[in-house]
Amino acid sequence: MPLHILIILVVGGIAGIAMLTHVFGLSKPLRFETDEQARAAWLRSWPEDRITDIHLAPDGTAALIETDHGPGVVFPMGADSSGHRMTGAEARETASGLRLTFHDFGTPRLDVCLPPEARNHWRQIITEAT
Repeated sequence: MPLHILIILVVGGIAGIAMLTHVFGLSKPLRFETDEQARAAWLRSWPEDRITDIHLAPDGTAALIETDHGPGVVFPMGADSSGHRMTGAEARETASGLRLTFHDFGTPRLDVCLPPEARNHWRQIITEAT
């Protein structure tokens, strides 16, 4: 098979897969719409924890989880989620919410959009743990 035809087939195949993935809704990032979704996501990362309370961000991009081991945050990473304990983490206020910085080089910082009253509540829970 000539190289120029092979290149067209490969590029067309990759573009087709990407288009089908998007059309079927598989490219949408994960959002937490209910406490149960956030609970399930947290328990995938920390199955031994007993969850005492869940605080969802209004836009569904994160959830603050209170457990018997201290608070943690669960957030989407693409179509999956990642849960991290807040021990040693920093919470700084931004214009639109909080910026959470973890002391783990493998975990990105997280910007959570929160209204002022939720911002203060999240910050209080996080600072009590550190």
